[in-house]
Amino acid sequence: MIKLLAVDMDGTCLDSRSRMSAENLAALRRAAEAGILVVPTTGRSLSCLPHRLRGEKFFRYVISSNGAQVTDLYTGESLFQALIPKQRAMRLVQLAQSLPVSITAHVEQEYLVRGRAFWLLGRLAFGPDAAASLCVNNMNRQLRLRSSDVEELQFYFFTKRTGQRLRCMMERYAPDCRWAFTDQYVEVFSRNASKGAALSALAARLNIPKEQIACIGDGENDLPMFEAAGLRIAMGNAVEPLKAQASQVSRTNRHSGVAYAIDRWILQEK
Repeated sequence: MIKLLAVDMDGTCLDSRSRMSAENLAALRRAAEAGILVVPTTGRSLSCLPHRLRGEKFFRYVISSNGAQVTDLYTGESLFQALIPKQRAMRLVQLAQSLPVSITAHVEQEYLVRGRAFWLLGRLAFGPDAAASLCVNNMNRQLRLRSSDVEELQFYFFTKRTGQRLRCMMERYAPDCRWAFTDQYVEVFSRNASKGAALSALAARLNIPKEQIACIGDGENDLPMFEAAGLRIAMGNAVEPLKAQASQVSRTNRHSGVAYAIDRWILQEK
């Protein structure tokens, strides 16, 4: 019997235009009404949780910033943290500023974007979901003013050469961090941060065994989450390594694959 459902957001609950279908939202509500703890599990900062979920009362816990943080929304308490030390983050930002990159940071559950042009581009791309993002002119000054360490850094690059230089920078100056490259950006985390570590910590706190955990995802950053769950559902649009580890493969995010998975495999478990 499934007691906890960890569900990814971008590429899973949301389509390529960051929209959540009415079918997916209704299915998440049905799961919660059936007594399942629904846990949004996202690479986003907490402040940029999809706007369709704002004001909803069917979930209490959120795993954000790719597992750097688990938050109890009822109490505001951080139940798990795996952060980049502030001085390390500031050093990486300082080095990256010598390259033609755009820089964002997750800190104190907020999303900071360096430069107005890139901030406006994000607002255009993500619409209401990016309403809480903060535009900053000097990223290191903002990090210095914060009392907390950093959940995540992102460096966006526009040429392969810049990407290669960023990779060299990571290897030389961030040996105690973990990073993940795409063809457009690199995400930097604490070595101890992952969706799997965060999910395992939350499950242990709630005394829920692995066999009673289900998860739904689409990307390589969901692989650690799969390791922490008994029922592992990959989206139809998921990357092949994730599909290879899945118990089931659902429909794509264009066709409300989350709703299909909940109704076919999760609620049936109840």
